[in-house]
Amino acid sequence: MEFLLLLGTPLVGAAALAVWGARPRAPELNVVFSLATFLAACALTVRVIGEGELIVAREQFFIDAFNVFLVALTAFVGFTTSLFSRPYMRVEMEHGRVTPRRLRLYHSMYQLFMATMLIALTTNNLGLLWVAMEAATLSTVLLVTLYRTPASLEAGWKYFILCGVGIAQALFGTILLYFAAESVLGVEGVNALLWTHLDSVKGDLEPTVLSLAFVFLLVGYGTKVGLAPLHNWLPDAHAEGPTPISAVLSGLLLNVAVYAVVRCKVLAEGALRSDLPSQMLMGFGLLSVMLAALFLWRQRDIKRLFAYSSIEHMGIITFAFGMGGPVANFAALLHMTVHSLTKSAIFFAVGHAAQKAGSQLMENIRGLVTLSPTVGWGLMLGSIAILGIPPFGVFASEFLILTTAMKEQPWATPILLFALGIAFAAIFGRVQPMVFGEPTAKRLPHPPALIPVFTHLAIVLVLGVFIPPYLADWYRTAAQLIGGP
Repeated sequence: MEFLLLLGTPLVGAAALAVWGARPRAPELNVVFSLATFLAACALTVRVIGEGELIVAREQFFIDAFNVFLVALTAFVGFTTSLFSRPYMRVEMEHGRVTPRRLRLYHSMYQLFMATMLIALTTNNLGLLWVAMEAATLSTVLLVTLYRTPASLEAGWKYFILCGVGIAQALFGTILLYFAAESVLGVEGVNALLWTHLDSVKGDLEPTVLSLAFVFLLVGYGTKVGLAPLHNWLPDAHAEGPTPISAVLSGLLLNVAVYAVVRCKVLAEGALRSDLPSQMLMGFGLLSVMLAALFLWRQRDIKRLFAYSSIEHMGIITFAFGMGGPVANFAALLHMTVHSLTKSAIFFAVGHAAQKAGSQLMENIRGLVTLSPTVGWGLMLGSIAILGIPPFGVFASEFLILTTAMKEQPWATPILLFALGIAFAAIFGRVQPMVFGEPTAKRLPHPPALIPVFTHLAIVLVLGVFIPPYLADWYRTAAQLIGGP
């Protein structure tokens, strides 16, 4: 029942808001559907923790400690983002940036986007995983191009082409995976793409085919993660789309793509019995961290700045999953959690700040702490948190990743420290005058939605000081399921 509500609620919401999405109460309706999805995710999480893994719909869907944690996180951030989008989109309407027709499109595609991510996270069928990832791309293309400006259309087209090419690579990798599985699970037909079946026989899969399949899967889904050098779509999509979409792209979609890569890595490692998949993840992760840190210095647009920060943190997470093992996997899962919460909170604050200034250029945003102390402090605290300053949770996860790297991959530690130092200087040097400089903006016609900002930051602060035992056990169980060298 909980599972049907989890997937059915956003699908019904997408259909309902396609009809009523332009009405005055449509933002509240969007919140109601998002809240119902979150409550269903909570109920499903309680059930999985209490009863163990769950297989439903003739084995087409599979929920364990690893993906149910991401389901709960996705539903929670989706709900808080819907709260933020209420006043934000109303201001956009009053400024003439969106029409009622586009508002209907925004609300319906928002719910459809949530549904596609939840399907991708819970499906047991790697073919359906590919379909859900492609559907997520198509729905977010419509959201990125919502404003219909030349820049947003260009960003949407780049996003569609690059992610389309990437997802085509993932399709070829999925076909190769089926080819490798057919000789072992051939009598099962399409069930040969079920992850649980593949995981049970991964040691018998053809290593040569699996190694080639993993390369295509990593490149394909890595494009959606935003791993360098496949990241070019991400800064444009974040900068030109509505800010609530920037929050869910950065905080949720990248996690879903990482999840797909990790599931494929488990199969590849079991078949190859080597550390090649781990080395590839570590290589792509370090390249992403370094490249993003260097590009941070060149940014003038506030949303592009934090888009490159997302690339940096996805690189850290990918590197941690590449190292593997209980501690690195635990740290990667914790980092996924705190990055999602912190980065979405930052985009919430950035959205209100850009609306106040009427510009996303950092040079035009000044004196937020004077003009709107809550927005200013929200942006400042979010920036401090994402830079890994204690006692926020990002510090705890990065500390675990760095100390594990010192022990297991000492050659990578100086690279990580150097990149983190560059990112710290670049982001802090730009955010400080935006918050404490001379004010240049005006007040908003609607009160900003800042409860989501400080709720997210409070959770991140708590996770940096104390991880509740049940949550720590949850992370440990998921880390053991992922395994690794």
